[in-house]
Amino acid sequence: MKEFQAYQLSQDDEGITGAIKTLQMSDLPSSDVTIKVHYSSVNYKDGMVTQEDNALVKAYPIIPGIDLAGEVVHSDDTRFHQGDKVIATSYEIGVNHPGGYSEYASIPADWIVPLPDGMTTEEAMIYGTAGFTAALSIHRLEHNGLTREAGPVLVTGASGGVGSMAVAMLAKRGYEVHASTGSKENADFLKNLGAETILSREDVYDGKQKALASGRWAAAVDPVGGEQLASVLSKLKYSGAAAVSGLTGGTKIPTQVYPFILRGISLLGIDSVNCPMEMREKVWHRLANDMKVKEAFDAIKTVQPLQKVPETLDQILKGQIQGRTVIKIND
Repeated sequence: MKEFQAYQLSQDDEGITGAIKTLQMSDLPSSDVTIKVHYSSVNYKDGMVTQEDNALVKAYPIIPGIDLAGEVVHSDDTRFHQGDKVIATSYEIGVNHPGGYSEYASIPADWIVPLPDGMTTEEAMIYGTAGFTAALSIHRLEHNGLTREAGPVLVTGASGGVGSMAVAMLAKRGYEVHASTGSKENADFLKNLGAETILSREDVYDGKQKALASGRWAAAVDPVGGEQLASVLSKLKYSGAAAVSGLTGGTKIPTQVYPFILRGISLLGIDSVNCPMEMREKVWHRLANDMKVKEAFDAIKTVQPLQKVPETLDQILKGQIQGRTVIKIND
């Protein structure tokens, strides 16, 4: 029986603890496809599953890591064959199904995307769920009518995973990007990714909500939510839209109806977890082509080994991660 290494979370009377453990293939669920994991990545959601009373995990032990990319070593599904390079993100992976912080993963075939031509497994995890979410946000905004001529696009939480990816992708596609960050020291990082204007959080939301403010942005990519999102909505131009994908700033949006009925703005919800496969494959294709930001990869990524997962998860919960952290599992 083949042994492998994985970072596993367990729960007892003293709380949730994590450790690198030696597991057997029989410890994995019986799913359609077995994958030798090359890379995973670190997302805020990965940090959340380590916290007491989180609403994400139904039962422990669990191998976290909501992203993975690697090579098929066994498949009971005709869509995938030994040696195929694949991506698996979202659904129940790393939450209620063993995830990517493991040398091997067993994943339902319906959750798997073939690695697009022109993309490596490492690049797939530099994107990961964060990059996919950023690309899906931009895709939805453009489908809603966003054009380069409409005006600047705001990215909130710009130094984080979704935000930094969105800045780089929007700049690659020729948009004027305004990047909002809570850390002044991130200004050069964001300018190098293509942001033309760096804003503080207070520039976006100064603590006072207005029903309608001067229109500043044609659109916004917002992984923050909360009161800051309400302020953004009041400052969108006519027919503008905000794509919201996160809640680090809170779950309540204290907004009013005026921006919607007087400016015709749209609030677009971005769900990367249960995104339909047709859309999922389309967005991953764009990430390998017109949204590919290869020139920004070195600036955005930090690569860590499996052994560094515990401290990296702690860092992302404390807001200490800039860009994307990739976990290298196998070559």
